[in-house]
Amino acid sequence: MKQRARRGIVLILMALISGTALADDSFSNRGNDPFFQISSGIAQCPIPLGPLETEQEWLGESHHRIERGNSCWIEGRCRLFNGYLYDAEIADTVQRRLRFIDTRISHWRDDSSLWLVLQRRLVFVQGCVSPDFDKAKFLFELSQTADVDKVIDDTTTDPHAPSLPYRTQADPLKPPTDTEYLQ
Repeated sequence: MKQRARRGIVLILMALISGTALADDSFSNRGNDPFFQISSGIAQCPIPLGPLETEQEWLGESHHRIERGNSCWIEGRCRLFNGYLYDAEIADTVQRRLRFIDTRISHWRDDSSLWLVLQRRLVFVQGCVSPDFDKAKFLFELSQTADVDKVIDDTTTDPHAPSLPYRTQADPLKPPTDTEYLQ
């Protein structure tokens, strides 16, 4: 009996160890969400983590991602059956929109270091802006991009702040400060 109990314990330990070994703690863009830099005018701006996440985070979020992706179609607000299907198109359209914004807001690229994350018709603007950056006008102009539902401001004027409104690649486990929109 003792030998069977030991074998059982060994099998349980092996299962636990192998389960831990199978967990992927690396950060990856598992949803293939567009993520790209649009300006680099502020030195030492922490690079956002963007849509990078661990497998555990991805699995924990998957049900909500499906639900949120389909809700706009179910409500009759989207022509495509999933809000995430717009993201690649919006990424291309945003590039054209930014060239137009160049003509409306001078020096915005010099006064910011910004990255965009696109998820289900939402544009998350992450990074650093100078204190005199016309953020309201920039965000409004960006929100006029075709098929964009909302633009979320996750920017800071202090790249050295102890807490930022977005997770960073340098410290991906550190939670962001409260943001306008919780994913």
